[in-house]
Amino acid sequence: MRINRNTGLVLEGGGMRGVFTSGVLDAFMKHDLYFHYTVAVSAGACNGMSYISRQPRRARMSNIDMLAQYDYIGLKHLVRQGCIFDPVLLYDRLPNELIPFDWDTYFKHGETFEMVTTNCLTGKAEYLSDNANKQRCLDIVRASSSLPFVSKVTSVDGIPMLDGGIVDSIPVERAMQTGHETNVVILTRNKGYRSEEKDRKTPAFVYKKYPRLRVALSHRVREYNKQLQLVDELEEAGKIACIRPERPMEVGRIEKDVHKLERLYEEGFALGERFCSSYCQ
Repeated sequence: MRINRNTGLVLEGGGMRGVFTSGVLDAFMKHDLYFHYTVAVSAGACNGMSYISRQPRRARMSNIDMLAQYDYIGLKHLVRQGCIFDPVLLYDRLPNELIPFDWDTYFKHGETFEMVTTNCLTGKAEYLSDNANKQRCLDIVRASSSLPFVSKVTSVDGIPMLDGGIVDSIPVERAMQTGHETNVVILTRNKGYRSEEKDRKTPAFVYKKYPRLRVALSHRVREYNKQLQLVDELEEAGKIACIRPERPMEVGRIEKDVHKLERLYEEGFALGERFCSSYCQ
């Protein structure tokens, strides 16, 4: 596969496994590798924002250094703020104070950057972007990363939204539908992985206002495994290039061990460097 102007970039989520993606993207920035279209979901959206704003190591600092300093994952945040990840720190203090986000660069970039959310009313994926409104961007990335059951529903444009990974964990089909026949896909699971969880019907008392969301939640494992199969088929056909962890995965979705996170970041950076050496000559 050859990378050209019409090649898209697809970023999977995965919670704290997203430190792998931040490592890959830091390598891309080191080699000045950018894409004219990027679509990202959940943790991939968070990392993608720092990539689009051209801020190397910002995502790494947010994911690892700030975790070590502020312990922003835990039940205390769920009880006090309705989210297992401290939302005030992540979507207010980090971008505005601790590691200031470069909005000027973000808004002047020439690429399309879409973030995937799940519309709670329809149970369908939404692909949202914004090139002017800071607060709306923060609302979108927060919605894209709002894990079901452990996060509050987030409003974007007055519509209730949750994590885009509920319905579109690896949005490679979206990239193809927008005219990008070839894509680079950054995954946060090893090759051959399939979820062994069982889909279960979501009880009516959970998200009782959103029956279509409950249907989507009841099918999420099946849909994710279907997407993983599609990725394998597209990779075999030479239509996508995948960058994924090669070491056995030791990082969980809600991981707090900074040493494990550091190792996964370094692996991502090394594989990103290898990719650039192969494709960017």
